[in-house]
Amino acid sequence: MNPSPTADDFTSHTGGRRRPPAGTPVPLVDPATGRTWARAHLDPDAVEDAVRGARAAFLDPTWAGLPAHARADLLYRLGDALVAHTEELAAWETLANGKPLTATRGEVAALARWYRYFAAVAETLESRSRPLSGTADALVTREPLGVVAALTPFNGALSLGSWKLAPALAAGNTVILKPPPQAPASSVRLAELAIEVGFPPGAVSVLIGGAEEGQRLVEHGDVAMVTFTGSTTVARTLGARAAAQMKRYVCEAGGKSAHLVFADGDLDAAVAAARQGAFSAAGQTCVAGSRILVQREVYAEFVDRYASAVRALRVGDPRDPRTHIGPVASATALARIESFVDDALGHGAKAVTGGRRAQVAGAEHGFWYEPTVLVDADAELAVCREEVFGPVVTVHPFDTEDEAVERANSLEFGLAAGFWTRDGARAHRVARRLQAGVVWVNTYRLLHWSVPFGGYKQSGSGRENGVEAVAEFLQTKSIVTEHGTPADPFAH
Repeated sequence: MNPSPTADDFTSHTGGRRRPPAGTPVPLVDPATGRTWARAHLDPDAVEDAVRGARAAFLDPTWAGLPAHARADLLYRLGDALVAHTEELAAWETLANGKPLTATRGEVAALARWYRYFAAVAETLESRSRPLSGTADALVTREPLGVVAALTPFNGALSLGSWKLAPALAAGNTVILKPPPQAPASSVRLAELAIEVGFPPGAVSVLIGGAEEGQRLVEHGDVAMVTFTGSTTVARTLGARAAAQMKRYVCEAGGKSAHLVFADGDLDAAVAAARQGAFSAAGQTCVAGSRILVQREVYAEFVDRYASAVRALRVGDPRDPRTHIGPVASATALARIESFVDDALGHGAKAVTGGRRAQVAGAEHGFWYEPTVLVDADAELAVCREEVFGPVVTVHPFDTEDEAVERANSLEFGLAAGFWTRDGARAHRVARRLQAGVVWVNTYRLLHWSVPFGGYKQSGSGRENGVEAVAEFLQTKSIVTEHGTPADPFAH
């Protein structure tokens, strides 16, 4: 599929329009073929232009003066516009990260619910009066922060960008999206659609840039807040820079999520969920259940059934509706995944399925890796402790509930976890003991616009989704008024 025959160059979108090509061109590579299909331009001058335009839009009455219901109307329209352009946007995302088109179509179509939800939340934001005495009261109000810099990842620039954009706009901020330079297309189109549905120029901007442009954006004095999704290493660096200027900072960082299967759980459902939870998007998701812990009584049966289920996954052209798993996003990602697995195999782990690069007929230059299930891997190996971000899982036995929880909590990450049991008391206990921002019980990877999402420990700070997300983009002001004569404590 050719998303657009004229899509040769992508440039930053500032002030309501695309900038002319300038700066360093970066090739955009189709991960399924290894071929360059377009270019993105890293224009260093775009940083200042984007911030200037976003700041001007934030202060302009055409945005700042909009009542909540008018902001809500714009969010509704933007969600509808995304749905109307599903095919185009899904194609861009597939070219960016290799996800099957069936998956990216579903992601785009679902995003309308995020915009509609936060449109509704926007209309509920209100100030509250609190009496202080017979003649004094306080008005507690919440106000937008200003210009928000939203840095998004390659594996979901449009979807995860919308998780940031929708609540930020609902709160009345203006937003500069900075997708990674290898995945700019859907974000640029989103900014164009925002203009088409009526957002004023500068309310939604897109900055195409690398690490240098990202640093300048984060440290710019007119940026009031930074929100980031990506690796823990980068999250720490950006957080330090934001903190140095006392900026609001929200991040969703790395994960190494544990997926527990107790002997009394539904094994059929657990096998299916563990396959989907680990191998969706070729494992390129922050919540991938890549550490599967199985109670010893059912361990051998689970491994046998799970390996069979994983072997049945079809790796191939992401544009083929029969494909389950497409390529990983880049040659760099492929080499990294391979190094994790080779190291594990060299230290005694066994691959019950996978364990090597995949061969896809007619796409020999694509970035393919077989869905891989490793057993007998020492828990101290890198593949068991670090985020692989690819189609690789390890499966380990455990004996007791305490052991399972201890192992699940043993890493620095705490983004998500899941477990399977028919014991209601155990479900209650374990859910509260797991150190993760999202815990799924008898399901996995069920995400919803109304449910807060974020990490414990080194997996992030703050929350996305739900009404809690809007609060991240607001600051509280107290206006205290004395309606009578103020008391003078020094009058006597």
